[in-house]
Amino acid sequence: MKAHLTKKEKERQSTRRKTLDLKSNLTDVKSTTEEEDAAAAATVDVVSFVQPQTAWTSPAANEDGRSLTTTVLGEAVKGIFWSQEVEDSLPTGFDELNAKEWRDFSHQSSVQRVEEGCGRMQNRLVTFENGRQSCCRYRQNYDQIQGEIFSFYLSRLLGLRNLPPSSVGLVRPRERQWMNVQSSLSQAQWTENRPVVHTQFLNDLEPIYIPVQFRGRDRHLNPLDVQHHRLQEKVHRSELITLAQWSDLLIFDYLTANLDRMVNNLYNMQWNPAMMDSPAHNLARDSRTGLLVFLDNESGLLHGYRLLDKYDIYHKNLLESLCVFRRTTVESLRQLQSQKNVGHLLRDMLKTRDQSVVDFLPFLPEKSIKTLNYRIEQVLDQVAKCQSLYGS
Repeated sequence: MKAHLTKKEKERQSTRRKTLDLKSNLTDVKSTTEEEDAAAAATVDVVSFVQPQTAWTSPAANEDGRSLTTTVLGEAVKGIFWSQEVEDSLPTGFDELNAKEWRDFSHQSSVQRVEEGCGRMQNRLVTFENGRQSCCRYRQNYDQIQGEIFSFYLSRLLGLRNLPPSSVGLVRPRERQWMNVQSSLSQAQWTENRPVVHTQFLNDLEPIYIPVQFRGRDRHLNPLDVQHHRLQEKVHRSELITLAQWSDLLIFDYLTANLDRMVNNLYNMQWNPAMMDSPAHNLARDSRTGLLVFLDNESGLLHGYRLLDKYDIYHKNLLESLCVFRRTTVESLRQLQSQKNVGHLLRDMLKTRDQSVVDFLPFLPEKSIKTLNYRIEQVLDQVAKCQSLYGS
């Protein structure tokens, strides 16, 4: 009797497995997690051009036609690094061709309209002659202009493709580029020959919520947290694509000491304990591709560094919560550390990419370069610590 029951139980299990396998191959377009339901219901605006959030599932292909579902097997991580399968599934983002195209366009195109928008008081939404737009950043001092453009340059050195293409230009009302909007420039109280940052305006952006792995006081993302995730499962694939980009975000914001994103949420928890359940500040997601877009980086490298005595505890807490990395990002950091040339590279990028402002926009102070080099070492120390815990 016992043997007979065991055989029947095996038959039931076999049938159950076949049923589950069949179900796993079907696309359940109506199913969402509780997190996605909460996200879909929220309408909090992160920046002025971010659309209300809707539930997102990873698309079938990137804009370059690369399929996100061709690799359906494989592990999420290899040691402390995201697996190649995860890497191959990430949105393409903005590559060097995108950056150069925008730089050439924004340097040469005539401005047809300047209107309020894009955040702070003197920022403006700029419309060019062909209808393309930029969020144009203007400041009375240079710190935020330097922070924005040099943070963008740093993202290029690290191979991060999440920052919208940006360039620097000069306000010159009597020249062809600005001639049609002289009165608008006067109303905006923009001063002649001041450097401004043109950041490509993006449509189809939506708020993004902080992953559950980083919300609690015991926040962490390590290989054990995702070791059972599989890309063939829709919910897992969407989460892995998001988390891999968050791992880059935490590193980038630690390097630059950006105050206006996750640190903003952490710091404000003392007044609002639910802050970590709110959308991340100055972060959005492309609703078409799933790309996380790192917005408003002006506090990086200067302002954030000056306030490290007050805020570095939050930066360190976020860095120490991370133990899964993109291999390409770590390799870029190791190269910068070994050659000790990040300052030289950033200076060279200003001279070659935005040459017209070299005499108007100061380079980063030497103290900022020393701080950046130190923080590169701190990130790599965290990588080494994680390797000792989980292997490479």
